Amino acid sequence: QVQLVESGGGVVQPGGSLRLACAAAGGTGEEYARGWFRQARGREREGVSCISVPDGTIYYADSVKGRFIISRDNAKDTVYLQMNNLKPEDPAVYFCASPVTVVASTILGPSTGFGSWGQGTQVTVSS
Repeated sequence: QVQLVESGGGVVQPGGSLRLACAAAGGTGEEYARGWFRQARGREREGVSCISVPDGTIYYADSVKGRFIISRDNAKDTVYLQMNNLKPEDPAVYFCASPVTVVASTILGPSTGFGSWGQGTQVTVSS
């Protein structure tokens, strides 16, 4: 299975920005839609954004639409999440996963054993 590694998390002020990266290695060379998820303390994991291959179709959760931008660098096999205007409700551990699907406007990640999840990167918003 492809291995996913997230990076770019950190501590920012409200209204600040961070750029997360999800790099892939290994696997068979096949590409599937990849997405970002987040899990805040005491809350369930939620889908944030995803991008398909090869056409790059994009989906955003309503909570981040207009603030976050997902993109893919095919040459580097890396997906990015540019997070702008971060708000107090955005702090969480952000995970990258593949494959992902969108069902009833909800971004869904793979079940254990049927895809790949990264280890996560912490995003903190603090004044």
